[in-house]
Amino acid sequence: MAYINGNLALQPKRKQEQDYRIRETKRKVVKRKSLPVQEKLLYLFTVLVCVVVASVIIFRYAQIYDMNLQIRQLTNEQQTMNVEMAELKRQVEMLSDPERIRKMAETQGMTSSLDKGITVKKGDSDRQTVMSE
Repeated sequence: MAYINGNLALQPKRKQEQDYRIRETKRKVVKRKSLPVQEKLLYLFTVLVCVVVASVIIFRYAQIYDMNLQIRQLTNEQQTMNVEMAELKRQVEMLSDPERIRKMAETQGMTSSLDKGITVKKGDSDRQTVMSE
């Protein structure tokens, strides 16, 4: 015997007489009932209420955060203004020193005599009384 048909030629032949029986089994398929419309609407309404409540809470937290930010900014502005006010008060005290005012008046040509009042030089030799009692 020649090796013509490949290795299938060497295999034993099958029995064609075997009957293949197909077993039929019956199963009960249970269909789930869909939810009624009222129950669907109830679930939808519940979800919507939860979403609204969550959005209101988030909105309030955003407002609180914004107010805290404004409070911080106003506090910083107040601190800088307090520093500026302290500096300006110091300048007012320095500028309102009577000795400094007297020196500036003398450099500008103002003289003071208690009985005549304050006189101001006007030009080289003219003097004019500015204030008298």
